[in-house]
Amino acid sequence: MVPDRPEQASGIDTGFTVLGPLALVRDGVDYAPTTPKLLQLLALLVLRPGKMVHADAIAQELWAGKPPRTMRTTMHTYVYHLRRCLDEHGLGSLLETKAPGYVFRIDPAQVDVFRFGQLHQEGQELLREEQYAAAVERFRSALDVWNGPPLANVPSGPMLLPYTVELLEQRRTTMHMLFEAEIASGHHRELIGELRAVTAGNPLDEALHGQLMRVLGRSGRRSDAMLVYRTLRKRLSEELGVEPCADLQILHHDLISEGDHS
Repeated sequence: MVPDRPEQASGIDTGFTVLGPLALVRDGVDYAPTTPKLLQLLALLVLRPGKMVHADAIAQELWAGKPPRTMRTTMHTYVYHLRRCLDEHGLGSLLETKAPGYVFRIDPAQVDVFRFGQLHQEGQELLREEQYAAAVERFRSALDVWNGPPLANVPSGPMLLPYTVELLEQRRTTMHMLFEAEIASGHHRELIGELRAVTAGNPLDEALHGQLMRVLGRSGRRSDAMLVYRTLRKRLSEELGVEPCADLQILHHDLISEGDHS
């Protein structure tokens, strides 16, 4: 999900990071608040650049459906402290009250997630056009935008948590597409080490294991590819009680068939 275009963009040369710890960066210095509630409020605003964030959404995020009796007053206090934090660095005009909520008048291009989405889309189009080397470059650039788990320093509530889950899924998709572009470029042996490391960190990701099996098989390491399958199958059975997906079973069968005909 790429942030929406704003009604009015700010020309201030300031950046906001979401793909990692939430940060408000100006001249290489992070000026984001450190108070958890203020971070949650800032995150909601940054993720809707130039768009109104309803007060009800803020309350849902801050108090997870159990607001205090003084909710409105407390919320106004948080907004006041965030605006004062911004004022200290000449950014107070960015936060505008607009009933029934608030608008953070920044451009989506100031938020790192916008850059990630743009690069992912370009890579996807290049992959579709079979321009594999260029697609690899775009996908790697998209992944380089990341600096850790999204909103790593923010205690995410019911509004922010689904967004972070979605971002992690987008990162996973980008990674899969990157490896597909690399494989299509004929980079088999070169990918083995990277795919081994990535599958180790994602032990139940069948698509990544399938890609590892393919590069091993195409590198003349059929027995290693079959071992990857057996290990994954055992893990899936023990942890989830399921068999590998149909695509992996077909890939495994093809590896066996290649051995029978060699």
